[in-house]
Amino acid sequence: MQNSPINIMINQRNLLGTLSLVLLMPNLTLPLARALEPSGNLPSAAIQQVVASQLMTSSPDGNFYPERMISRAELAAILVKVFNLDQRETVKGREVKNIPDVPPSHWAFKDIQTVLRTDIMKGYRGNLFFPNQRVTRAEALAIFAQAYGVFQFGDDIVNEILDQHPDAELIPVWARKAIATVVAEGLINTDDHNNISPLRPMTRGDMAYVLSQYLQRQQGQLGMLVTPDVIPPPEK
Repeated sequence: MQNSPINIMINQRNLLGTLSLVLLMPNLTLPLARALEPSGNLPSAAIQQVVASQLMTSSPDGNFYPERMISRAELAAILVKVFNLDQRETVKGREVKNIPDVPPSHWAFKDIQTVLRTDIMKGYRGNLFFPNQRVTRAEALAIFAQAYGVFQFGDDIVNEILDQHPDAELIPVWARKAIATVVAEGLINTDDHNNISPLRPMTRGDMAYVLSQYLQRQQGQLGMLVTPDVIPPPEK
């Protein structure tokens, strides 16, 4: 079968400093998204992986509580760890000033300063951040994609990616390209009907799944970059 013309887009990865090659085809075949799991049914391997990687932590009582919702402060702290945002340069014009609702004594003060100066997250009117505000899946996935690197898909490709999900029309316009990125990369979970549920609160379980998929993808890319130290001589 003859392939249609292929458009090649290269996206620079800040975390690895390597190039990721993405093939965009008119009939795009995407990784299968994993069904959203009830709170108690999230695979323990995903949770164990992100906890072992110190990207998320369990509560002092040892429980992970995957059903609990993620706040803006928690999201900021996670993204700084995942993408080493503290090592990124400040975006011009994004120098952080005083944030009235995030004093220096706040547990996530440094992380919030970092996501603001790198333009991964934005504040609100009055220079407020609302650190305790819960985030929706659309917000969390779009912000994750911003740190990951949003693919500059054309509108037709974005629509093709998202239209495979029955609730695609619920995705806010500002988040469509970013969410198309995480869908194309296989980082997202859906419900039994393949809905993205963009307006549903983002839970710790949802975030653990995204992070576990991201870690597996990064490990796979690193594996492809590894070459033998010694090349065996040709057989005689």
